[in-house]
Amino acid sequence: MHLQRLSPRRHRARGPLLASALLLTATGFAQPIADPAAVPALHWEQARQRLEQVSDALAAADAGVRNKQDLQEATRLLRLPEITGEVRRLQFQKTLTLPLGSLAPVAEAYGIDSPLTFTERDWRTRPVVTAVLPLYTGGVIPAAQRAASAASEQASAEREAQRQSLTVQLAQAYFGQRLAEQAVDVRRDVRDGLNRHLSDAEKLEREGFATRAQRLQATVARDKAEREYQKTLNDLATLKAALATLLRSGGDVQPLSPLFVQRAPLEPVASFERTAQARQPQIRRLQAMVAQAEQGVRVQQAKLKPQIFAFGQYDFRRRDEMLTDPDWAFGIGLKYTFLSPSSRPAQISAARAQQEQAEAGLREAENQVALGVRKAWNELESARQQFVLLDSSIAQAQENLRLQELAFREGQATSLDVIDARLGLGGARVERAQAAYQYDIALAQLLEVSGQMDRFEDYRRRADEVIDHE
Repeated sequence: MHLQRLSPRRHRARGPLLASALLLTATGFAQPIADPAAVPALHWEQARQRLEQVSDALAAADAGVRNKQDLQEATRLLRLPEITGEVRRLQFQKTLTLPLGSLAPVAEAYGIDSPLTFTERDWRTRPVVTAVLPLYTGGVIPAAQRAASAASEQASAEREAQRQSLTVQLAQAYFGQRLAEQAVDVRRDVRDGLNRHLSDAEKLEREGFATRAQRLQATVARDKAEREYQKTLNDLATLKAALATLLRSGGDVQPLSPLFVQRAPLEPVASFERTAQARQPQIRRLQAMVAQAEQGVRVQQAKLKPQIFAFGQYDFRRRDEMLTDPDWAFGIGLKYTFLSPSSRPAQISAARAQQEQAEAGLREAENQVALGVRKAWNELESARQQFVLLDSSIAQAQENLRLQELAFREGQATSLDVIDARLGLGGARVERAQAAYQYDIALAQLLEVSGQMDRFEDYRRRADEVIDHE
């Protein structure tokens, strides 16, 4: 029964390690790109910068931002005239009929029928330049410009959300590998300690101070510790592959920044909630979608209004112009659609429904972000408290192991007592490293949901407790 006490801790420790690797695989980073210049060792900030350089997801988001920015730039020219050139090479036939009126009797005397009919058939070239300048569009142009600006803001917010999400994934892989390295160290120490205990048990059995059952207990515990150690090695290999894939290193990456914890509580949760409402990328994205929907309503409303425009036209080949064609012309025109099969009132109603949908989505997102901030803050605080409380547990476990080993050598404790003390110390050390990992990931998630992921490095540098290889 005593040998099973560490088992729940072991399962809790392994879960987040493998979860980090599975999360990275699920987000599309399945094929590492071989790079001759592999990255052997990176501090956290170096790893983050490399991620932004090699991430295909960020490259796609950057292209989306450039696309919307170019479209926004294009809308700035909508008030300029549209100038078109047209050249036609055409064959035509024109028939003119001229009534002679009172001259008809005279024409009949000369054999001329009334009315006179003239027919001309010829090839002509018609080069014409036309310019149209919008004077009043019912609000279409400003609505299009504002919608393009909102679309650009949406793309920027989506890019920032992608960047912050990838940074959280990097934290899971980076510090997950550090946690796995800690677990390997702890399991190795437990195995080596049980090896020493087995050696002591064998000596005491030969001297008659220990039973064969105690020596067998030590052997079983040592073998189990060896299996646990091999499992942590496999977990570490999985997380190394996940981090290498995420950073496109083509080989293993050694994290240099250790797990960390700030013993003092962070700012109150209310401050993170206020910042989230102003800076969270998903909220900014939905705000931009609301702005686009508002302009969509204005565009549909503009279809019910007239359009006024100035125009001009010039003929560059007057000798080929038709009888009814002007040499040049300019003026002002007005266009109004009285009846349209597109049902303009229904389109306005649909645009308003889309705006209401966007506004409702924004309100829901604000509530979810507030909930996410509070959840992440509570998880962070729980991990911090757990880490602090484990200090005394480790100190007591170390002293208990020392006393049990001494008592066993003197024949006052059983082999099972030593094994239980050794496993208890190993479990406490793993729990402490696990608490530090949970703190780091909860901090990353809190900063992501509040739109402050860039502050992660500041918090890491201010940490007053780092958990490196023990």
